[in-house]
Amino acid sequence: MPPRLVIFDFDGTLADSWPWLLAALDGLAPRFGFTRPDQAELEALRACDAPTVMRRLGVSRWRLPAIGTELRRLAREAPPPPLFPGVAGMLDRLADAGIALGIASSNSAAQIRRTLGTARSARIAHLAAEASLFGKAARFRRILRESGIAAPQALAVGDELRDIAAAREAGIAAGAVAWGYANPDRLRAEAPDAFFERPEEIARLCGV
Repeated sequence: MPPRLVIFDFDGTLADSWPWLLAALDGLAPRFGFTRPDQAELEALRACDAPTVMRRLGVSRWRLPAIGTELRRLAREAPPPPLFPGVAGMLDRLADAGIALGIASSNSAAQIRRTLGTARSARIAHLAAEASLFGKAARFRRILRESGIAAPQALAVGDELRDIAAAREAGIAAGAVAWGYANPDRLRAEAPDAFFERPEEIARLCGV
């Protein structure tokens, strides 16, 4: 059966925030004492899970909350990242078909709404923002409770290995996208329940 609820990651899945994030992290590296990766290292890190990325960059786990707070502050002062091509139409198709939409993200609710715009934000029934780096499964469970939709009828769509792991922890089918942060081949190797090359394939899987 097609899912009745689709929960999306935001950065790298719906919004193309990668260029902004790279610039922001480059500026934060001296302050928080982590390594500024060069292009070759960045490409290698796309195939790594979050703990490995943190270890290779020298990011202290206890500093993650402060780094996240600073990133959200910088995001408030920057232009909102654009949606990936095809994402707006895909979201509208799902909402028009009566499929419940949710977003679980470490980004702020304000930044998500800035990118989506007022009309499209109103079509997101469930928004769980400012999730910790390793706290997305709890946000998925919260959205399931709010929606009243059982986990087997939900699909979580993200662009990182941790998104797949969080979906499995919450008992939700895991979908991965080819256009985000993580290396697509590495995501495929994790055997998600669905893999999407283009946003319209998400709508197609949902039968719309």
